[in-house]
Amino acid sequence: MTDLKPFEIETAEFAFEVYGENGNLDGTMLGKFMRCMNLNPSLARLEELGATKKPGEKSFKVEEVLPMISQLKKEVKDMGCYEDFIECLKLYDKKGDSKMLAGELTHAFLTLGEKMTDVEVDELMEDCLEEEDDEGEIDYIPFLQRMCEKAPILKKKKK
Repeated sequence: MTDLKPFEIETAEFAFEVYGENGNLDGTMLGKFMRCMNLNPSLARLEELGATKKPGEKSFKVEEVLPMISQLKKEVKDMGCYEDFIECLKLYDKKGDSKMLAGELTHAFLTLGEKMTDVEVDELMEDCLEEEDDEGEIDYIPFLQRMCEKAPILKKKKK
């Protein structure tokens, strides 16, 4: 049983067809599937749900993933939002002008929290980052705006 709306179930079934095979979703694809559902669980949370690193170790039926989606949607409320990320990046804003070194942003993605790979960081920067200025700085607010547009989970707080 799940509290998902009909369109969410339809979206999940479609994503299941894309990422699954013969009515099963391999455990290695659980993270991609959840991100397709606009969810962004941590790697640790995916492991708790049964995600695997090697193909063929575990598989899921669509009926098994629907309750997972429902649970993860409830957990999203605890994730940071746009304003939280602005506050974090202000720590790197040495002049107080809404700019930071592009290298510091890249370094943070590669070394802090759930570290991203070089390829993931390059893709994110290519999609969301404007050109850096002569001092190697970027405006981090437009970067965050583009990042949040591409990741609907990071919505602005409603006032």
